[in-house]
Parts: sequence; structure tokens; C-alpha cells
Amino acid sequence: MTQSPAVRPTGRSGPVRIGERAARTLVAELARINDAKAALLVGASPDSAVLAAAIEALLPGDRLTVVPVEPFGAAALREHVTAQGRWVADRVRVVDTLADAETAGVVIAGEVFAGTAEETRSGVEGLTKYLSAGAVLSVATIATPGRTDGAAAELARQDALYGVGADLVLRNSPPVRVYRLRFTPATPAMADNLAPAYRPSSVPVTRGMHIDSNGVAAAGIALGLAALARVARPSSKLWLLPALAAGPVAAFFRDPERDVPEDPTAVVASADGQVLSVQRLHDERFGDGEWLRVAVFLSVLDVHVNRAPVAGKVVDYFVADGGFVNAMKPDAEHNVAAYTVLDTAHGTVVVAQRTGLIARRIVQRAPIGALLAKGERFGLIRFGSRTDVYLPAEAADPLVGPGDKVVGGSTVIARWR
Repeated sequence: MTQSPAVRPTGRSGPVRIGERAARTLVAELARINDAKAALLVGASPDSAVLAAAIEALLPGDRLTVVPVEPFGAAALREHVTAQGRWVADRVRVVDTLADAETAGVVIAGEVFAGTAEETRSGVEGLTKYLSAGAVLSVATIATPGRTDGAAAELARQDALYGVGADLVLRNSPPVRVYRLRFTPATPAMADNLAPAYRPSSVPVTRGMHIDSNGVAAAGIALGLAALARVARPSSKLWLLPALAAGPVAAFFRDPERDVPEDPTAVVASADGQVLSVQRLHDERFGDGEWLRVAVFLSVLDVHVNRAPVAGKVVDYFVADGGFVNAMKPDAEHNVAAYTVLDTAHGTVVVAQRTGLIARRIVQRAPIGALLAKGERFGLIRFGSRTDVYLPAEAADPLVGPGDKVVGGSTVIARWR
């Protein structure tokens, strides 16, 4: 019997290696869905790190369909899957060609896109046929700065139109950028079944502690300045200043793991810090009705990674101009602030990242259309600042008051009625 050939969609290239960290990033969308789901992995070999990561992410009710990559045939891949044991074999189906696959809630390209722009566009279009409503396509390309053509440019264009998240994985040879694309709208309710996404932007230090990539970069700059000062003025001790500053700077960007309450009625703090105020107010920018606002001040000693207080879909994001008053003062109300608007099962929820006297840089990593799980990291503010959470006043009851200390992603600040 002649076996049907394996399928490799155009625009993809096999020689580029996808390591464990990049593979984990590619399957992150699969790993975070807690409900039973169907997934499709296109382009896998028996030694594929992406296949291993996808199998590791499977839950009891999941189904994974795998399309082999040339020159490996389906028979060799089936033998590999069977060798993993009955639990895996019952959940993983190997097909001969992509044409034999069915639609799925997550589609993963197991190879890096490295062709021309036209080939990449054709390859992406070939995979979109297998996306169910609201599904995500995860693809990777070589991270090539400054390229204006080819796969990198085409996927950047696709990301601008359909992107719901992108991650740069430097710890891969060569470095790759992973894009998550959604071509049909997702419902806010889908976020309720998600776990916080895996973020390679956080560099692990210990099992429970990470350093955000901003901290790694800042510490690297400090050490670079120390090296330059040592070379320029070898007899001076001036180099010690930036060298000693590298540690505290990195520590400022620490990103600890947090236990997020599973209670569906719980609203968690969006940041670490001290509650400044809990008040009811009106804000026409977010719609009619009254809002319950919980404002939290972050000192320079607090963790500055921001987390989603509830599960929801990002439907708007805008920045309001203003000043840089001390975040503890009432006038900080008019500081520069970034507003992330979430559509949730309980109505609109807004998170405001406000600058302070020292804080001048807001990082927001959740594009419009992205789904955020409760407690999921979505950005940070550099140095002292303030984070406000706006909830529909008629739908939530506050559980904290001024002066209370809260922990982002863990402390319950309010409860849905």
C-alpha cells in the first residue's frame, strides 16, 4: 500500500530548531485552556520539542491531532506516540496529511515560518481553515530585527490585524518570535476557562520567583556601564556604583508566582501595595452607571507586575495624558494613565495603570482581542505608581478598605454578587 505523503504548508522551514522554551511558548494557548478541547499540531517529528510540549499540556478530556513533517511519515510518528503509553495513545491521533485533520480550538504550527512573505501568507491561510470559532493559531518565525520582507514582516502584519499576543524567545537558537492569531472573535465567557498564560518575558530565578525581562535588560545596562567605567578609569572606584545597582534594579522587576483563588465570585488585586481608597463614582469614559473603584499605591519596594483582577476579553486600551504627581496624593488622579477595558460575564471592568512621581513608563502586553485569565500578568509600571480597578458598583461588594495591604493576583478585593 502506498502511504499518502506528509504535508508541509508553504512558507515553513525545517532546519530552524525549536527548543524546549520556544516549544512551551508555542503550546501556551493549549496549556491554559482548562476545558476539554481539540488541538491540531501541524508539522511534527518523533523528536519534536513542540510535540513533547503539546502532549505534556494535554488534560484527560483533550484530543490532539498531529500531522507529520517531511521526511517523517505517519507510521513512524504513530509508533512514537504508541510508545508513550496508553494514556497518550488514547488522546493523540496521527493523520497522514493535513487534509485528514478536523477543525480545532487551538492550531499549532510545529515548524518555524521562514519563507517569503507570499509563502508565509499562503501557509497561514492554509491553517486558518482548521480553526473553529474563536480559536487561536500559534506560529513562530525567526526574530530578525529590521526586516521589511519575508516571513517576519508578513507575520508582523498578520499580528497587527489578528494578533492576541506575541512573545520573543531569546533562549532559542536562533531566537524566534511566537505569534498567537485569532481570526474570528472570542466570547468573554471563554476567558473563564483559562489559566494564566505562560510568559517567556519572565526569566525564572527559582521555582517561585521570576525576573521580568525589563529587569534583566536594566541590570544588563547597569553592568555594562560598570564595565565601561572600569575600562575608562581603571584607578577609580566609580564602576562600583552601577555594579552595585544592578542587583536592586533587577529585584525591582521581580515577578513571583501567585496562587490565584479559584472562587468564580472573587475579584483579585491587580497589583501589590496599599489600598489608598475605595469609593463609588461616575466615569462616562467607561459607560453609564456607577463604578466601584479600588485604588492601590505601589511603593518602590512592591512588586510592580500588574495582573488581571478578573477573567475577561480586552475590548479597549487607551492612554490618558496628565502629570507625574506623587501617586499617594489625590492629584495623582490626573497623572498619565493607561486604561485596559475588559468585557466580562459581570459587565465592564477597567484597570488603570497610573504613573507616579518616579514612574514614567507603563508596559501593557495585552492587545485588544486578547483573553485574560483571572490573575494573569498583563503588564507592569516602572517604579512607584498606582493601580486602580473599576467594577460595576451594582454587581460587586468591596472586601478591602484604605490602609489594607494587598497582594496582586491573590488578595480578594471584592466579590461579585
